[in-house]
This record gives sequence, structure tokens and C-alpha cells, in this order.
Amino acid sequence: MIKKFKAINKAYKFRIYPNQEQQELIDKTIGCSRFIYNDFLAKAKDNEYKSYTKYSRQLPQLKKEYEWLKEVDSIALQQSLKDLDRAFKNFFSGKYNYPKFKSKRKARQSYRTQKFIRPSGSTNIEIKDNCIKLPKLSWVKFAKSKEIKGKINNVTVSKSKTGKYYISINVRQILKTIVNNNQGELGLDLGIKDFLTTSDGEHISNPGHLSKYEDKLAKLQKKLARKEEGSNNWHELKKKIAKVHTKIKNIRKDFLHKLSTRLTKENQLLVIEDLNVKGMLKNSKLAKHISDCAWNMFTTMLEYKSKWYDCILHKADRFFASSQTCSECGNKNPKVKDLSIRSWTCKCGATHDRDVNASLNLLQQGKLERGIN
Repeated sequence: MIKKFKAINKAYKFRIYPNQEQQELIDKTIGCSRFIYNDFLAKAKDNEYKSYTKYSRQLPQLKKEYEWLKEVDSIALQQSLKDLDRAFKNFFSGKYNYPKFKSKRKARQSYRTQKFIRPSGSTNIEIKDNCIKLPKLSWVKFAKSKEIKGKINNVTVSKSKTGKYYISINVRQILKTIVNNNQGELGLDLGIKDFLTTSDGEHISNPGHLSKYEDKLAKLQKKLARKEEGSNNWHELKKKIAKVHTKIKNIRKDFLHKLSTRLTKENQLLVIEDLNVKGMLKNSKLAKHISDCAWNMFTTMLEYKSKWYDCILHKADRFFASSQTCSECGNKNPKVKDLSIRSWTCKCGATHDRDVNASLNLLQQGKLERGIN
């Protein structure tokens, strides 16, 4: 057993309790950051995108034109330009679509500010007990539910649809991991009935987070339809609906975090399907259930946690027929394309549970693709 130390980036999220003046300044900063993003995106559309450096030089002139930009954190405006720069780099890489304008209603309501040390030795971001000092806002109380370990890189301030405010503190942290050469190897088959089936036969049932609150949401949506849009009662019901959705989101994330942490800590190799979730969502009958499973979120968690805990995460070829192939003899049974078939018997005599067989095949395929015996 070997102890290993590595530096990682980690985020801590807490609810903050700003006073009325601070709330107004947060809202202004979010609006100004969105304005900067959209303004320079419009300039890029009229001509062609230049670079973060060239656009950031235009910020002082823009502040002279729009005096209200001086009221907010200047670092937040620069970070908004960096977000635009990243969006264009992603577009030029061919993996993402052309950047879109941020909407006041649809876009995430947030801004990011970065920590720096002044020549005097003081910093613009500090934490003391259950208070955090942020640029322009000064000291803000927050619900410190856990100790923050590591050096602060940046802080994202956000506002939820329910009107609550949060901070996400990104830190550089030294993580101690234990490398054990006898760790396991697992194939992971994602599904709807069972959220996950492993190659060692473990079935993790789908919690069905959304289905538990569907009736409640339906009742609230009916009440909302009867209210006059824009009225006080309409806004109150919109907040109630947003609270239910936030609760579902938090429960889902908690489930995915705990599961992904356990799998990456306990295993040396994980093989998972490279799912085309976007394409699968076009199936109107299954779209709601697929969306509730949040497979993309789960895969993302596995990706960064596998780096933390020295676990190899491999995505098997998307077109590999894991469900249809016999894990014993390799014979392919096209009839298993039918999702209603949960178990089947191969010509070689082996009887398979559909999901366990798929996870066994994924593990074998992953090891083959990586050249592991």
C-alpha cells in the first residue's frame, strides 16, 4: 500500500446570506457580466473574433461609455471575457456550436471573481469563521458546513431561480490517495430500470428522483395555469415550482456523487459505454427517464474523480454491441436489440442477464482496447 500526494482543483459550494445592499450589487454584477459577454459576442459576429487580450484592452473605454460598469467588480467583467474566449476556442476545436447570447431568464445567473494578492500582502478574497470577503461586497455571511482546504483560486457567486444566493469556492488542494495494486476492475452498464449494473453482478436501482415529485409538480403547474401571468400569485407559484426542481436536482447530485466516489475509490479500472445521450433524448417515450438519470453528469463525475483517485476510466467504442454479444463465446444475438428482453440463452448454452452480460462485455472490450491482459 503506497500513499500518493497530488494537487487537484476542487470546489466547495455554500449558501450565502447577503444583506439588501449586497443583493442589489450581486444582481448588478451578474447583469454587467452578461452585458459584457453579449456586447463582445455581437462585435465578434459583426467582424471576426479577435482574442481575450485585444478585447480586454477595450474594457476601459467601454466603462467610459457606460458609467454603471464602474459600480461592479472589474475582475468579474474580465472573467466574463475569458468565458467568451473559452467558448470561441471550444467552437474552433469543432466540438461545440457557435457561442450564443446569454439570456436574462434562461442563462445561469452568476459571475466569477478571481483571488489576487496586493503588493501590501493583503488579498481581495478572505475567509474568517463563517464570513467571506468578496470584491465590492465586503464581508458576507455563509453557511459553512465543512472546512475549506487548499488555496483559493476563484469564487463564483450565483443566484438560484428561487432567489437564494450561493458561492462556489474553487481551491487548489493537495489530495492524499492510497494506491493499491489489488484494486478491482469493473464494466459499468447504464440503464433506466437499474441505473447501473456492474460486471460483478451488482444492480444499483434507479432512484427515479423526478417520478417521486411528478404529482406535486403537476398540481403546481395546474395552479400556475389558472393564475394571471406576471401577477404576485403567479410569481409565488413559479418560486414554489423552482424549489421543487432544486430539491430534485440536489437529491440527484447527492446520489451521483456518492456512487461515483465509491466506484473510483474502490477500483483501478472502470469501463463505461460512450453513450450518445443527445441522440437518445430524441426518443419521446424515454426522453424524460433518460434525462432524470443524468448519465452525462455521472460520466463527468467519474472522469474527474478517476484522476483524483488514480483510477483508469475507459469509454468503450460507441458502436460495440455489448448487450447482443455473448460474454462466454462471443456469438452475437441481434434479437436482444429488443429492450423488453431482459435475459436470454446463447447457442453455447450460457444464460445471460441482459445488463450483467453487457457490463462483462464492456470490461472485456475496454481491456482489449487498452491492451490490458
